[in-house]
Amino acid sequence: MHGTTRTAVLALVLAALIPASASAAALPPASPPGTVRLSDEKTTTKWAHTADLQPVFSRPSGSARRVAHLRLLTEDGFAEVYVVLASWKSPAGNTWLKIRVPKRPNGLTGWVRESALSQLHTVHTLVRVNKHTLRVTLYERGKKRFSARIGVGKASTPTPAGHFWIREKFRVGGHTLYGPRAIGTSAYAPYLTDWPGGGVVGMHGTNQPELVPGRPSHGCIRLHNSDILRLYQMASVGTPIDIV
Repeated sequence: MHGTTRTAVLALVLAALIPASASAAALPPASPPGTVRLSDEKTTTKWAHTADLQPVFSRPSGSARRVAHLRLLTEDGFAEVYVVLASWKSPAGNTWLKIRVPKRPNGLTGWVRESALSQLHTVHTLVRVNKHTLRVTLYERGKKRFSARIGVGKASTPTPAGHFWIREKFRVGGHTLYGPRAIGTSAYAPYLTDWPGGGVVGMHGTNQPELVPGRPSHGCIRLHNSDILRLYQMASVGTPIDIV
């Protein structure tokens, strides 16, 4: 290859690479300076419904990698709920919100434009599920208000550990194995991808109270019917759930 030809080719390659690298360098970090924490997920948690079906980005920028897409409804047809962790205002004056995303794999977070979500709501409750002591505890503003024995997933279909939240609540009709009430969470059972609803982990009552406490389920959290009635009343949508 002649020297002039090599020089021309190299110039074209560099011209193609420089805009891409400059664009990458311009992206803000995943947690940029000036980020304001909105939820401690213990005593104060912010949450919102979807206002616009926008993408979820890995960083607070429309040029960042897309990690998910907002949806209007849960698998059961209720308005979807997103926990809002933090906010950040870009140098251009655009506000971005960092959210938890109910999606496999569990624990996914990302950024959306402020316009993607509806008005923010606030809860002051926390539900802690202990798979080792087989007990669920509800805290309000850091104080224990309720505790009960539970059943969790067996060894082959364990209840996943992590940080989750309540996405939906509904009454269960008739005398079913789910008891009188059910609470849908953002947790997905690790080995039940083909389960109805995609393997969403729920908290519900039972028609087999003798199995609570224990490890009888496919990943859901079972309570005695009297206990799920109390928890249902005390824990609102958006309440964080720590499963340990």
